[in-house]
Formats: sequence, structure tokens, C-alpha cells
Amino acid sequence: MTLEAFLVSIVSVMEVVLEFISVFCVIIGVIKTGQLTVSMLRRRQRRQSFPFLDVRLQFGVWLALALEFQLGADILATTIAPTFETLGKLGAIALIRTFLNYFLNQELVEEYRLQKKYNEPNSELDRENN
Repeated sequence: MTLEAFLVSIVSVMEVVLEFISVFCVIIGVIKTGQLTVSMLRRRQRRQSFPFLDVRLQFGVWLALALEFQLGADILATTIAPTFETLGKLGAIALIRTFLNYFLNQELVEEYRLQKKYNEPNSELDRENN
């Protein structure tokens, strides 16, 4: 076995491992978000609005993590891609995933800021609601 064949086999295995971790992150995110939702539904008062912000933050963090692992798998795949066409396709996929991750992170930062603002006593949101 040549060094090149050895590296190709290692990269292929690592690519599958990273993709598995990504899927695992989404599954864990769904489970954790479901648990949070059930917990919030049990604790909230009848006329109190449901805190979608907390649920979105919980799931968004897991999705961002999954996208990071997918991007890592894409980067590994480009190291063994044999043609320019394959490199171009993987580059486009990596670019799309990077943009998705960027905008998801921006949304998470904004959601976190709103949540922090909402949870502060005498916040602007409290004054608006009164």
C-alpha cells in the first residue's frame, strides 16, 4: 500500500466519521429541543406565551455545530477529489454551507441578544408590554 492510498483511506474514513457526528448532532439537537419544549410546556402558565426564542436558540446551536462538522467533511473530501468538476461541486457545497452557517450564527447572536434583553428586569420589552 502506497502512502497516497493510505492517506486516501484515512481521509475517507474521517469524512464518514465527521458526517456521522454531524447527523448525531442534529439528532441530539432534536431530542434536547424536544425535552426543552416539553419542560417549558409543563412550567408555563395558561395565558403565558410560549418562549419560542429559547427553543430556537437550543436547536440553532445544534444545527450550527452539525454544519461545522459537515463543512469539515467537505474539506476532507476535496483533498481526495480526482477532477476539477468534483472540486467545483464540493467547493460550491462548502460555500453554501459556510453561508448557511454564517447566517444561522448571526440569527443565534440576535436571538441571544433579544433573550438577554427580555430577561433583564425593567427591560425595554417589559416597558413595551405594559
